[in-house]
Amino acid sequence: MRVLETATQVQEWTAHDTQLLVVAALGIALIVVLIAKLKLHPFLALVLGSAFVGLASGVELGKVITNFEDGVGGVLKEVGLLIALGAMLGKLLADSGGANRVVDTLLAKASGNKLVWMITLVAVIIGLPMFFEIGLVLLLPVIVLVTQRSKMKLMRIAIPALAGLSVLHGLVPPHPGPLIAISAVKAELGTTLGLGILVAIPTVIICGPLFSRLAARWVPVDAPAVAGGIDTQHAADLSEVKRQPSFLVTLLTIIFPVVLMLLKALGGIIWPNPETAPAIRIFFDFVGQPLVAMTLAVLLAIVTFGYAVGFTGSRITAKLGESLGPIAAILLIVGAGGGFKQTLIGAGVGDAVKKWAEGANMSVLVLGFIVAVALRLATGSATVATVTAAGIVAPLASSLSPTHAALLALAIGAGSLFLSHVNDAGFWLVKELFGLTVGQTFKTWSVMETLISVVGFGFVMLLSLVL
Repeated sequence: MRVLETATQVQEWTAHDTQLLVVAALGIALIVVLIAKLKLHPFLALVLGSAFVGLASGVELGKVITNFEDGVGGVLKEVGLLIALGAMLGKLLADSGGANRVVDTLLAKASGNKLVWMITLVAVIIGLPMFFEIGLVLLLPVIVLVTQRSKMKLMRIAIPALAGLSVLHGLVPPHPGPLIAISAVKAELGTTLGLGILVAIPTVIICGPLFSRLAARWVPVDAPAVAGGIDTQHAADLSEVKRQPSFLVTLLTIIFPVVLMLLKALGGIIWPNPETAPAIRIFFDFVGQPLVAMTLAVLLAIVTFGYAVGFTGSRITAKLGESLGPIAAILLIVGAGGGFKQTLIGAGVGDAVKKWAEGANMSVLVLGFIVAVALRLATGSATVATVTAAGIVAPLASSLSPTHAALLALAIGAGSLFLSHVNDAGFWLVKELFGLTVGQTFKTWSVMETLISVVGFGFVMLLSLVL
């Protein structure tokens, strides 16, 4: 299918649009140099990079500040609270001996390459209904402890987990990105879900367990000394633990927020119209909100990983407080990454990419993918890439079959995952949680995300030829 152009639809590309893209590229390069070469703290580097982009693109001085502040607030209100709750849950999981129990059970059932596949399966299950950031902070203690016990390199275990979480987040409903694309292009949820899983399975295998072999050679690091507020160099002090939680109790506590989010998703599928839906869907919608689900999970963990193992109320409170100190820097860096993203959007970089796309002339599946890639590179936001790309190609989807409309939604989702770098808050989250350098994060996380995007889109195109 070809893109139809009219004078009213397509705006002319201007020299200012070119200037915006050059400024965005220079801003990204500045941040990398400040961190990698001058060893400046990432938070300050992101602040300075944002200031450069805002001023050099001609944004008025007041807007330079408010754009950055809005970006920081937007990320922290969504991700920051979840990271904090996840750190609390992870601390109780580790200090109660629950993480040890999970790792011991996994190692008893699998070792070597089998262990890598086991971690992948766990990440896929966790990632099905759960946001990427929540799944990562939940799995962090398990990833690190498995790495230590198995004597493997960190990336051999971390990459499969990251791939499982990322692929599900970008391609499979009920995650926000796929749902946005499905709604915009008028695709069928069930069809997209089925095809998304069909694309996700081989993509996870290639970009997770298989790619982790290369990633572990490129970046042969061990587990970090401190990961997400948990001291991984020393075994958890279990002297206060009178009885460790069983594997079943530990597993149920970990997947409790997963189940709540899954119930929310199922409620939306069973009763698609909220106005006529029964009260049970309203209840599921509430408890399935990520913030509510994670808060309830922490409250459950206070019982299962706290009182039930012998901790007193004061010790539980102390442990929850101890979990927050080490993540303060992570929150600042992730927030500043969101500020840089919003600075780019406020400067008009996203609009410049959109203007170019509206004048393109190519297959609608390829167009959706490329526009999403361009917006992901320019703004760092998978959500912005998905929303804008879906909006651009939506008029072209009306003549597509239900199957190809679903494939278009998946193509946009695949493009939105391309090359996570310094303007993506997820880049900084992975870097800080695993204690990597900027270069190491590029060699592992960024390459993995690019591979997921390209491989996922490749499978979408293959399906488009046979369906």
